[in-house]
Amino acid sequence: MNQHQLEQLLKDHHQDAFKWARQCCMYNSDDAREVIQIVYLKIFEGKAKFGGRSSFKTWLFSVIRFTAIDFVKQKPSYDTLDHLQLVEQEPEDANDINYKKLLSKLSDRQQQVLLLSFYHGMTLAEVADITDLHIGTVRTHYERGKEALRTLIQRQVYE
Repeated sequence: MNQHQLEQLLKDHHQDAFKWARQCCMYNSDDAREVIQIVYLKIFEGKAKFGGRSSFKTWLFSVIRFTAIDFVKQKPSYDTLDHLQLVEQEPEDANDINYKKLLSKLSDRQQQVLLLSFYHGMTLAEVADITDLHIGTVRTHYERGKEALRTLIQRQVYE
């Protein structure tokens, strides 16, 4: 694959890649931008090479996931007051369902599997490649996550 083809593939998948990086960084956009930049540097410097064993998007998401894990580990676990953002929250409508909040109640694996399959439209086989899990394990997390989310939604709706 030449440089131009690689650049075009990255441009085509940039928006989805950023969304996935943001999800891997606990919805922190600044961290996601850093992770994406590191990933692109790895790719252009040849430290991460696409081997063609899966789709380009699956490979890219896997590189993002592992880079985000390393990035989060290296980041200090505290924020200074300068970096804290105090946001005034709007009152929620009683009928609105906060899916992000409900998803956060699931295990990390269930969140990853559901986000990749529903939000990013990936197959369970692609999710297995990205998360480095066996397909049976992914199916288990997928089914249990869907059931848990269904229960949480029903509980919220009927309260």
